[in-house]
Amino acid sequence: MKNQHTNQLLLLTFATLLISTSGALGRFISMPTEVIIWWRCALGALFLFIFCKYKTLNLKIHSRKDATKIFLSAFFLGAHWITYFYALKLSNVALGMLSLYTFPVITALLEPFFTKTKLNPIHILLALIVLLGIYILAPEFNFESTQVKGILFGVISALFYALRNLILKNQTSRYDGTSLMMYQTLFLSIILLPFLFIKGTDNIITQYPYIILLALVTTAIGHSLFINSLKYFSVSTASIVGSSQPIFGIIIAFIFLNEIPNLNTIIGGALIITTVVVESVRSRKDN
Repeated sequence: MKNQHTNQLLLLTFATLLISTSGALGRFISMPTEVIIWWRCALGALFLFIFCKYKTLNLKIHSRKDATKIFLSAFFLGAHWITYFYALKLSNVALGMLSLYTFPVITALLEPFFTKTKLNPIHILLALIVLLGIYILAPEFNFESTQVKGILFGVISALFYALRNLILKNQTSRYDGTSLMMYQTLFLSIILLPFLFIKGTDNIITQYPYIILLALVTTAIGHSLFINSLKYFSVSTASIVGSSQPIFGIIIAFIFLNEIPNLNTIIGGALIITTVVVESVRSRKDN
């Protein structure tokens, strides 16, 4: 049992590393955000469908209620990705990822509305510390500042991501994580299709290698592994164990984009990550 827990923890960490590549890729790829997400979803759905067929996974959705939840969670996933990529393009990888990483605390605050768990007062304290971290992240709270806009988009993205994970949580016991991710990306590629004609996709020829990385590594593999982890961890715990995502993302951005975080980013980010670590320890004791 202990070895299984360790193996699942390692898989969750690996998933976090793969998902963290979205920061550098989202900022680097030179196409409209909605078009990037469409290609991410369309190619991701294709890769996931091939894998599901290879593994002979059952793709049948058992009920209309399950289908509603899966597609509703897909809507929030798409909203999360779009607002997150806007956050990256308006600010930088460090600010975008750190503001997104308020989602574990948002998840903990929202979870009582989706499950029978009670709101723990410590989550209110952690939320206040996160707000302080966001305040320090912003160079100045001027809504004309692109960096402040980026941080706000990141927090909104965190809310959408938390809602998606909470809605999807109950489905992980009945469906494989890969098939769930395949349905979500397929659904999003359909509803985002009009953006191909509205905003165009002229740069796709030069951006193919990065789009494929985003679709295969970040989306198909990374997110499938993360969803699968919800079988073994609570949503709050799974979100919190992946607290290394901003650190991975900032390191990747430093290596490939030469982005160096300033002192405010380090201090504000440290406060946000500290709340994640505190909640991680607390959640593990509860489990």
